[in-house]
Amino acid sequence: MKEKTDIVPELTRISSKGQLVIPKDIRTDMHIREGSVFAVSSPKPGMIILKKIDNPILRGDLAILNEVEEAWKEIESGKAKTMDAKDFLEELNKW
Repeated sequence: MKEKTDIVPELTRISSKGQLVIPKDIRTDMHIREGSVFAVSSPKPGMIILKKIDNPILRGDLAILNEVEEAWKEIESGKAKTMDAKDFLEELNKW
């Protein structure tokens, strides 16, 4: 990986689908490939921070959070099923 004094910012563009291209040299240096996981935050206006996530436990946590987010979207859109407590417990036991 390059030393901080060697870093020269590169320009990139956002696609029509909101995708950002990370320049090849950076992808190579950081071992970024298809399926790599990143945490994204915006701590202040005009700034976006990407952090590559290498910890497999955190990757699992992110997957669970994505599933929960999708479940809430289904609930909010009215796609969720309702059931009584007995049926719910039976469904849980299947898992």
